[in-house]
Amino acid sequence: MKYWIEVEPNVKVFAEDINPDGQETILFLHGWPLSHDVFEYQYDALPYKNIRCIGLDTRGFGQSDRPALGYDYDRLAEDLHQSIESLGLENVTLAAHSMSGAAAIRYMANYNQDHVKNLVLIGAAAPSLVRRKNFNFGVSRDFIDTLIQETRNNRPQMLHNFAQTCFYKFSSETFTDWLVYLGYQAAGHSTIQCAITFRNETLFKDLQRITVPTLIIHGVHDQVVPYPLALFLRQCIANSYIVPFEESGHLPFYEEQIKFNTVLTGFINQPVQ
Repeated sequence: MKYWIEVEPNVKVFAEDINPDGQETILFLHGWPLSHDVFEYQYDALPYKNIRCIGLDTRGFGQSDRPALGYDYDRLAEDLHQSIESLGLENVTLAAHSMSGAAAIRYMANYNQDHVKNLVLIGAAAPSLVRRKNFNFGVSRDFIDTLIQETRNNRPQMLHNFAQTCFYKFSSETFTDWLVYLGYQAAGHSTIQCAITFRNETLFKDLQRITVPTLIIHGVHDQVVPYPLALFLRQCIANSYIVPFEESGHLPFYEEQIKFNTVLTGFINQPVQ
């Protein structure tokens, strides 16, 4: 089933609902600059474990609308809130990758968490993707500035370079091309505005407001969101634990998909208290 959810006047986000009758529900939130289709290898497997999978496209990406504004964490969290309300979701597990991990954290801090059963942070770009004074765990500001400049000047080349950076081990050229294709679905201005957000914004104060069981999944060899950020999240989020993926970069749900699916389903069925 497919939905276009109005999150503000004249702005709709796209959601695909796979196996609506599943016993457990996972809402998948994709990372920058991709779409909900990046979780294809979860949609292929998890419905056969009686799991309802919903993939949501961030505004500006995938099949969602592409407004000029609204790419800060507060607005993205509001979009998520409106989507959960519109779909009538209860006891949902949020599985959020990369930048959407940050947006999910802001959602958990800003809104009543009664709808959310569990939180899964996958290579989450939080609480700050960029290294700052007294916080040395992220990437350099120059790294993000280069992504922004490349997007402005030659977005196809940026997408190709970024896709290659996501892997720990060699991936086929065709799979890299597929990731680039997902990035092409986004608007250039959306890609830029989101990069400005994860360069400038932080979520340090949000972490202590998360109360639900939280699983942190992170590739040890992640070059996009360095692994030490996951260790910091583990220290700051109560009722959380971390599972390192030793053979993964930024895409553990692809590079170690069997392990990923096993860990994820085990967590939602028997969450750690």
